[in-house]
Amino acid sequence: MKDNGLMAPGDALCAGCGQATAARIVVDTAGPNTILVNATGCLEVSTSLFPTSSWEVPWIHSLFENTAAVAAGVEAALKYQDKLGEVKVIAQAGDGGTADIGLQALSGMWERGHDVLYVCYDNSAYMNTGVQRSSLTPFGASTSTSPSGSHSGGNPFREKNMLKIAAAHHIPYAASASVGYPRDLRRKVKKALSIKGPKYLHVLVPCPLGWRHETRLTIKLGKLAVETGLFPMVEYEYGEITAVYKIKEIAEVEEYLKPQGRFAHLFDDSEKSLNQLERIRDLAKYNINYYGLLKE
Repeated sequence: MKDNGLMAPGDALCAGCGQATAARIVVDTAGPNTILVNATGCLEVSTSLFPTSSWEVPWIHSLFENTAAVAAGVEAALKYQDKLGEVKVIAQAGDGGTADIGLQALSGMWERGHDVLYVCYDNSAYMNTGVQRSSLTPFGASTSTSPSGSHSGGNPFREKNMLKIAAAHHIPYAASASVGYPRDLRRKVKKALSIKGPKYLHVLVPCPLGWRHETRLTIKLGKLAVETGLFPMVEYEYGEITAVYKIKEIAEVEEYLKPQGRFAHLFDDSEKSLNQLERIRDLAKYNINYYGLLKE
């Protein structure tokens, strides 16, 4: 069965997968003259089951660590053929392939100034291999390598700020988006692809498997992450903030955390859990004040 999209139906991604929706929006917005480079991960294994492919555009599978390097090579080849611009290059990877294993190659691609849009689909853990903690797993989340229990309150670390890391490279464009706001995501893809040079798009994509939420809540959680202040949607150009998505009314972090099984241990009324909840509230408040998220 085919539709008019460039990511055909029939993949093996989970029901309610936020990454599936976001990836479809990205490739459909980019259009048919696009070459995709895809790191190992959920999106790669579920859309390329031999002998089929979900992709209606040229698509290359790379390893976790070299997605940005492969994309840079594709860009260089297109430049040599004088086809760059006519054909766009998009690299896509999960949070582990971006913030952990692939960070070195990504930094190099940014530094050398390759004309590539790199998209990180952030589902906040290594979902494809057993929900292990990544450096983008939020504080307090229970994963298979940071399990909650009598001696642990889940992930003890605060996640990296990949958007700031990208901005620190002074690349032309870096932005965060959420699958909860598809119109905003389309706009940012269009804007990124209209700019020459390296671009970075960090997209939050709720994962029913790893976040342990009902599949029907994917889009709602994508919105609540933004409305609580825990996931600011911000745009940087050449290292400077140029736009911030403003929130009309701040939502309570509990409204976002409670539907997710990975945070269930935070609601047992113990002193440890109450302290963890307070820290998460503080993280949200910090973002709200730092980025000026509240609409006046």
